[in-house]
Amino acid sequence: MPVVLRYKSYKFFFFSNEGNPRENPHIHVRSGTATAKFWLSPEVRLASSYDLSSGELTELARITSENRELFERTWHEYFG
Repeated sequence: MPVVLRYKSYKFFFFSNEGNPRENPHIHVRSGTATAKFWLSPEVRLASSYDLSSGELTELARITSENRELFERTWHEYFG
């Protein structure tokens, strides 16, 4: 589970095995038991979430957008 970014209490990461066939680039976010998943292209959008407020999701979407290039680059470097 490569962690790409830490922000406040949140970890932004992807799983080493992202399906077969592999899903399109996305990032998972976790803080305690709260989770979210954001698709990275064609634009950042929420795929799913659990136990996060709308305010938290708005903030996490912003952080994801600001770091989208990093997340996509790391995804492609990891998975080739």
